[in-house]
Amino acid sequence: MHLIALLAAASYIKIQVTKIPKKYDYKQPISTNHACIFIVPLQKDIIVNTLVKYIAIFVLSITTITVVAQKKERKGEFYFSWGYNKAYYTKSNVSINQPSLGNNFTFKNVTLVDHPGWDEALFTLALSIPQYNYRIGYFIDKEKDLAIEINFDHTKALFKNGQTVNMVGTFNGRPVDSSFVFSKTGTGTSKNYYYLNNGANFLLFNIVKRQKFKNLSTQSFDFDGLAKVGVGPLIPHVENSLFGEKNEQKFQFGGWNTGVEYALRSTFKKHLYLEFAGKLDYAYYYGLDVYQGKARQGFGTLEFILNLGYTLPMGPKK
Repeated sequence: MHLIALLAAASYIKIQVTKIPKKYDYKQPISTNHACIFIVPLQKDIIVNTLVKYIAIFVLSITTITVVAQKKERKGEFYFSWGYNKAYYTKSNVSINQPSLGNNFTFKNVTLVDHPGWDEALFTLALSIPQYNYRIGYFIDKEKDLAIEINFDHTKALFKNGQTVNMVGTFNGRPVDSSFVFSKTGTGTSKNYYYLNNGANFLLFNIVKRQKFKNLSTQSFDFDGLAKVGVGPLIPHVENSLFGEKNEQKFQFGGWNTGVEYALRSTFKKHLYLEFAGKLDYAYYYGLDVYQGKARQGFGTLEFILNLGYTLPMGPKK
């Protein structure tokens, strides 16, 4: 289609030639109703006509190709990454309500620890067993610096085994304010553990702003900074045994979390990238299953994340 248009345009280019007086100044142009051209000797008119026509086609071709190339550029950019994390938690108050047992108490200032997994046997375990994370995002503007993102972290939050915890409230219908060793190695009613072990599972829907570090980028590598903020649901896997009574282990909706994250990304040849991020998150859990009751708790998280990802242009053409 573009070639036909070019040929049609070129066919309208007419070169006006005339027989030249011997004393005519060749540097002066003659204006015609078709074009303003310089006078050339009559015996060269065929060559000039052909040459000018080809030059016109060439110029129009370059212009058209440039426009078409620009139109073919994709407006958006899709990316996906997978990696692993290390998490540190604030202390947490965990409230337990078991009405049928006469229990309504709180474990005060409990120490939580993570369980990375990747530091033990990363290449011999399924990819989803260690503390993993993934990011799926799409840059929505033509500058490719504003994105929406699904941000998921499979973190694990466990009561530190063997710690002394303070228990305040009502237990077996009686007031209680005492401390004891919270240990999985005990027997009978002394056996206690409380795990979000198959995931504290932070899911966020983020807004992402990218800053391109053009002064650091090269022909092969691009360097960017990405600031993220979001909010989303918690989908924990709850596993616990309190005073010898186990809950029914399962995934469940467990509350809400909000977080901010900043990532440094290095992209090789516009597609493959490595991303290191730091993240702050606050999660509040409620309605967590325990034996004949529910639990609630809140805690903050400092997380460090290393992801490998891939990005590619996508979406409507400009």
